[in-house]
Parts: sequence; C-alpha cells; structure tokens
Amino acid sequence: MLEARKISAGVALTLLAGCASLPPSSGTVALPHITSFSASPPGVGLPAGWQPWTLSKFKTPTQYQLVSHEGRTVVKASARASASGLLHPLNLDPREFPLLSWRWKVTALIATADNTRREREDSPVRVLVSFDGDTDKLPLGERMFFDNVRLLTGQRMPYATLVYIWENRAPRETVIPNAHTSRIRMIVAESGRDKVGAWHEVTRNVHDDFRRAFGEEPGTIIAVGIMTDTDNTGGNVDAYYGDMQFRRAAPRSFIYVSD
Repeated sequence: MLEARKISAGVALTLLAGCASLPPSSGTVALPHITSFSASPPGVGLPAGWQPWTLSKFKTPTQYQLVSHEGRTVVKASARASASGLLHPLNLDPREFPLLSWRWKVTALIATADNTRREREDSPVRVLVSFDGDTDKLPLGERMFFDNVRLLTGQRMPYATLVYIWENRAPRETVIPNAHTSRIRMIVAESGRDKVGAWHEVTRNVHDDFRRAFGEEPGTIIAVGIMTDTDNTGGNVDAYYGDMQFRRAAPRSFIYVSD
C-alpha cells in the first residue's frame, strides 16, 4: 500500500483528479458549466462550484485567491514548495462540448522542473480534466493502484485524467505519461519562456486530445481543476488563471463536387 509520506507530484495529481467523487456531506453538485472567476468580486472566497482541494496533510498547500488583475477578476496561485489545487465538478459530454478554453499567465518558470522526471514533476500552471469510465475493464495492476489510492485518501480515482501543463523544455503537444498510472496523461500546452509574463489564451479539443493520449473514446467529463505546484523542486512561483469555458465545436463544412 502507498505510504502517505511518500506521495509524489504524480500521485498528488491523481488525488486532485480523484476528488471529482466527493463525500455527500460536502454539498458539492456537478454543474453543466464552469462558474466564471470574473463574475465574482476579488476577495478570499471562491465562486460557487469551485472548492479547494488539499492533496495530503504532509504537503504545504498552494494559496489561491480571487484578485483584480489588469482589469479582471482572476485567480492568483502562489506556490512556495507546495502543492494543492481547486476543483470544479462537472457533468458534460465531451462529444457535445469538446472545446475547452482558458487563460493563464505565468510570471516565471520553475528552473529545475522537468515533467518527464518523477522527482522534478512540477509546473507553474496545470489544467486538469477528469473523465468517467468503466474501471473494471482496466488491467489488474491499475485496479490495484486505484484501490490503494482509495484506501489512502477515501476518494475514488476517476477513470482517466488529462493534465495540460506549461513545460520548460518538452515541445508543445508532447504527451507525457504519469510515472504511477497509465490513467493520467500530461499534454504540453505551452513550453519555454517566450510567453512568460503575458496572458496566454488556450483552446483545446479535449475529445481529440483524450483519443490521442489514451487511444479510446472519452467518457463523461466529471471535473475540471487548476493546480500550481512546486513541492518536488522546492521552488517559489506565482501564476494567474482566467475564466474557463467548454464550448461546442463549429460544424464541419462539406463541399459537394458533382461529376
């Protein structure tokens, strides 16, 4: 069984994704849309639908706060050798709403971070999307890992999770496997220093990304999350997250050519 004191960033991501299945006492309801940060005033509280998630009592949590930044209300994340996130339960069909858009801003990269190495697996920004599915069809080793995580945390892991990251070196579109389970795949959405210090808007087709990363059709989207973590490298970093939204894809155009 996994020992809590040995949880690395890879398992931490697993636990964050796993909180899509919350205890009934939490009062959390899966919504059909993501509550906007910009609709709330700056302050300590978070918009309805979002909630903090602490990965482990052995880890210092990252601090998240709604702030006014460049004319909009956004979430500021401050990581100081820490790791935790914010989660928003959902209930969406990725075939109907495949496009996920968000804005993020990184003030600096984590100099020693490298998501291809377990001991350096940190990122100034992460966006996570968790999917439902039939865990009974997974190999025995994966099912045992799921059971261990549930015993350790009291939470059920989702069937699969995509994690969009900002990497130091790995090229954009690189798919990085998780060191602990095949049910988490990281996709490099941005890489390098070129866009550090400026807002960057990202749009991803999570349906297509899931098929590319996992080689199968995705199930229902059950949660989206954000996470800034520096627990493995021990670094300090601040980052900002803007509004997130799932949208339908534009209908494809077909050109009829007669003989």
